[in-house]
Amino acid sequence: MIELICGDCLKHLDKLQEKYSDRDIILVSDVPFNIGYGYASYKDRLPQDEYLKMLQDVFDRGVPFVIIHYPESLYSIASFLHKSPTRVCSWVYNSNTGRQHRDVAFFDVKPDFAQVGQPYKNLKDKRIIKRIKEGKTCKLYDWWNINQVKNVSKEKTAHPCQMPLEVMKNIVGLLPKGSLIIDPFMGSGTTGVACKELGYDFVGIEIDEGYFEISKERIEDGTW
Repeated sequence: MIELICGDCLKHLDKLQEKYSDRDIILVSDVPFNIGYGYASYKDRLPQDEYLKMLQDVFDRGVPFVIIHYPESLYSIASFLHKSPTRVCSWVYNSNTGRQHRDVAFFDVKPDFAQVGQPYKNLKDKRIIKRIKEGKTCKLYDWWNINQVKNVSKEKTAHPCQMPLEVMKNIVGLLPKGSLIIDPFMGSGTTGVACKELGYDFVGIEIDEGYFEISKERIEDGTW
């Protein structure tokens, strides 16, 4: 099941919670960073108290949620919400910008690292050789070295802050099977693409019409 909504998430989240009251909802989003990204139709430089209140209105609604953000901002958000993350993973990337990593914070949900495999590192270890022959994989670590989506990336869209599909597949893949994933800031739709590939039901909300059309094309038509 995939449902895509063009509009303000604050006008739709209450209705969605009521509509899907029988489902295990998890909010998952690469939120606006509030550091001046050049989004097409909304401001990414709110006063800090207004920004935190906006995120509180979105995420503080009695369901688990996952936020991707820079570490110092995650601390502020967690403090404002009076919540501690269940687990935090780090997404690391090579960049000539002032920051080279973002954190992924899981609130009120425990990620299952056994659900997402990755290649073994010590391929000469006899125990590892045996496990590989048995068709087993290493469970995912909590430190992900994944390149950003850059202008030369094949998956790049017009969205200025597009998440790599591999990052979102890691996040979604760690969540309980059967969950309904809702992304209140859908952006370019990468969360929805990850959900579709991994078999999770998904609802995406995006306020910008241009970004919404990008998301719709990527998710519905499979152009990723």
